[in-house]
Order: sequence, then structure tokens, then C-alpha cells
Amino acid sequence: MSFNSFGKLLKITTFGESHGPMIGCVIDGFPAGMEITVEEIKTELLRRATGKSRHTSQRKEKDDVKIVSGVFEGVTTGMPIALLIENTDARSKDYSEIKDQFRPGHADYTYWHKFGIRDYRGGGRSSARETTMRVAAGALAKKWLKLHFNIEATAWLAQLGSVVIDKVDLKEKENNPFFCPNTTQIQELEAYMDALRKSGDSVGANIAVQAINVPVGLGEPVYGKLDADIASAMMSINATKGVEIGAGFESVSQNGSVHRDEIVDGKFQSNHAGGILGGISSGQDVLVNVAFKPTSSLRLPAKSVDKFGNNVTVVTKGRHDPCVGIRAVPIVESMLALVLMDHILRNNALCGKY
Repeated sequence: MSFNSFGKLLKITTFGESHGPMIGCVIDGFPAGMEITVEEIKTELLRRATGKSRHTSQRKEKDDVKIVSGVFEGVTTGMPIALLIENTDARSKDYSEIKDQFRPGHADYTYWHKFGIRDYRGGGRSSARETTMRVAAGALAKKWLKLHFNIEATAWLAQLGSVVIDKVDLKEKENNPFFCPNTTQIQELEAYMDALRKSGDSVGANIAVQAINVPVGLGEPVYGKLDADIASAMMSINATKGVEIGAGFESVSQNGSVHRDEIVDGKFQSNHAGGILGGISSGQDVLVNVAFKPTSSLRLPAKSVDKFGNNVTVVTKGRHDPCVGIRAVPIVESMLALVLMDHILRNNALCGKY
């Protein structure tokens, strides 16, 4: 399968399947001279990990990352950085009863028709397990951005199902299993998820992310726009169904006199553009929202077909997230950080400056 890499000067290639022996990535183009430890990467991986609360999949992977190249005596060398993580808690037998069936809403049907191979073990390559390596690579990018530009990419839960988060205090988002920035709504989210889990159903989520201290000038017209690359990166995450930059779809109902971000004494008075004008960063915060669909692997019966063309009723066993969007917070942060770092390196190559 091609297109397992993204980025231009900072190129990330991931490999491995959900229930294979291991997953991994190669980071090519990362500058030399930055200190990095396994513990720093593991800290980010633990934020994405399953099994931390009753509201996520109970698959419990150790996610002990190994740095096998590109780092010497704790410092990046400028050579390709290879990271490996063994899968330690896969249960392929959970999927044996549906090995010939296509789960509605999953990539089973399309992968089968494209490649002619049915890897039924938890979704194989299309599983969200693949995003573990994006978070691992993102740990390096986030540190590099902070060290050199004080750039920070921070994501949080903005909506879970019908529950809209009505207040944002980012200091609180790491203190609960939902990455919710409003502590007064935690009890409501707990009750919502408990009822959802008992029903056997699932729900989607909206994850908001911002990057602060982004310099002016990142992005190129016309086919290298920063917002286009951000949208592409976010859409590449499993279960993403929509991406908004700045005001996004609210722009449809806004008047131009409202949407345009006026500048007074060199300062923008609003940020409906989401920090990007003409595909190039404006120096404002980059603002993005990412919509995640509900999980399709359910114990509730659903009509489908098998690979022989027979009508079947599919019931999915195994361990699945009732809302995949909850654990997407560190993934979204990582993808934004990787895109920003890539664009900084590209800007340096084009304009001779960071």
C-alpha cells in the first residue's frame, strides 16, 4: 500500500497493523542536536492510551517505545529516527466470527475491494492503533517547536455527542479522562457515557486545537497552503469526517463585515480566519476543529454482506471506544505540530529563515 508517508522536508512514515507483532514509524528530516528520551515520548503515548478509564477501549497496550536509530547518546543526529512499539494485548480471536463479513461503517468493504485481502484482526492497517506512531513522532515535533519558537499545540474536547462544552479552561483538561476544559461538566459527561455504553451504541466528538506563537509566513501559495496541509493531516486521522479552520462553516452565515479580521495599530481585532490568510500564517493563533464520527464496531446487530456476496447480520465483539474522539486529543495535537514543523523547515529552505 502506497501513501504511508506525509510531510515534505519532515517526512513521517508509519507501518504495522493493529494486531501485528509491532507498529513503528520513521521520521526523516528531523534536525540534529535536540535531546530526547524514551520517557518524553512515553508521556505523550500515555495520554492517547486505551484502558485508562471505563469510557475508552479496555485494550491495554504497554506502548514501550524503542528508539532504534537517529538518536545517539540521547541527542538527535539528523539521520532517520526509527521508533518501534510492540503490540502486547491484541486479541485477534475476538474477530474470528466476522472474518468473512464487512462491518458497516468500517474500511473492511473498501480495503477488500481495493486489495483483495481481508485482514480482519481489529481493522488491520485501518485501525486507530496506527495513530500511536503519529503521537510518538509528534512528541519530538512538539518539543522542537517549543524549544525554538515557543509554539505550543493544545487540543481539547469541544463537544461529545449532544454535550457542548460551554467554557474553556485549558489548565483543567488534563485532569479528567475526557480532556474536557470545563470541570463543571465532567459529571454530565460521565452520565452520558455510562448510558451510552449500557445501550451498546457510540457517539462522535468535536476536538478543538490551537497553536500559539506561530510566526507569520508559514505556508506557500497556491498548492502548499498551510490550512490545506493541516486539513489533509487531520482528515488522515481515522474516523475524521470534517475539519474547520477558524470560523469554518459559520463563515457561511457571517457577513463580510463581521468575518474579516480588522487590524488596528498592528493588532488583529478578531480571528475568524483561524490564523491563516491566503494559505499563509498571519501570526495569530492557528485555530482548528476536527469532527470525529461515532465508532462503527458495535455489539448491536447490523445488516451487511460477506465477501461472498451473502446478506449477513454483523455483531462486533472485542474492545472498542464508545467515542473515539476522546482519545483523539493527543493525535490532533501531534498532527498539527508535525505540519507546523514541516512548514517551518520548508520556509527556511525557501526564504532562508525560520
